[in-house]
Amino acid sequence: MMKTASSAAAIAAGLCFVAALAGAVNAPQASASAAAQTQAGAQAPSTAPTPLDRYLKNLKTLRVKFLQTIVDAQGAEVGRSTGTLIVERPGKFRWDIHPQTTAQGSAPGQNTAAGQGSAAGQGAAAAQGADTAQAASPAGGQLMVSDGRNLWYLDRDLQQVTVRPVTAALSATPAMLLSGTVNVREHFTESIIGPREGLNWVYVEPRSAAADFKSALFGFDSKGTLQRMILEDKLGQTVTIMFQDVEVNVPVPASELTFTPPAGADVIGTPAK
Repeated sequence: MMKTASSAAAIAAGLCFVAALAGAVNAPQASASAAAQTQAGAQAPSTAPTPLDRYLKNLKTLRVKFLQTIVDAQGAEVGRSTGTLIVERPGKFRWDIHPQTTAQGSAPGQNTAAGQGSAAGQGAAAAQGADTAQAASPAGGQLMVSDGRNLWYLDRDLQQVTVRPVTAALSATPAMLLSGTVNVREHFTESIIGPREGLNWVYVEPRSAAADFKSALFGFDSKGTLQRMILEDKLGQTVTIMFQDVEVNVPVPASELTFTPPAGADVIGTPAK
């Protein structure tokens, strides 16, 4: 059950964003509440540039560690992962995600003073969780790579690779939004929410009903750097992705944005040449 929820969320996030927190355990509940409150208070779609527009305009490359938590429609945590996201605009990204077990982090619902009610506190806890989980479970999880031509998805546990041309993939995922694969204003509506939990928020909805998610919130710090994403998927789950060690517009080796199926893996689909 947990693996299924985590895998679905990883794909919806773009496996991104798709890709978590081992110490700020209250973050999933707090984020879900913030998502509901923010959506309720969303303004009409903005025609003026938003913090998201300005961020993407200046973004060439991005490298971050992240903590991802998944909360179901009843508010129970059903998945927790850590990973890395690398983006090179336009059109390339690498979303690498590793599930965490309860033993690797705090038990769901446990309080931590550093993480309560503070984006900064939650970010610090996320860093600790990311380091712990990535060191403990480097072999499992999922990997999604867009090399600009094909979208590759590797399930390490199943040793299975799925590939499809980027042009045939669903376009409305957060990772594709960040990577510049699609025109943001053409595929999404944006609303400026304003400051909450120490971040400035933009609310995004896909224009297409075929999109991989229902809505997303993007949280930016005072410098305009993306620090958090909160997504609601079609199952009513809330996926919170908190960034740590953010590096913007740094060189990205080409080898990190290419993909070769591992030996012995089953490959489903035909890549574009």
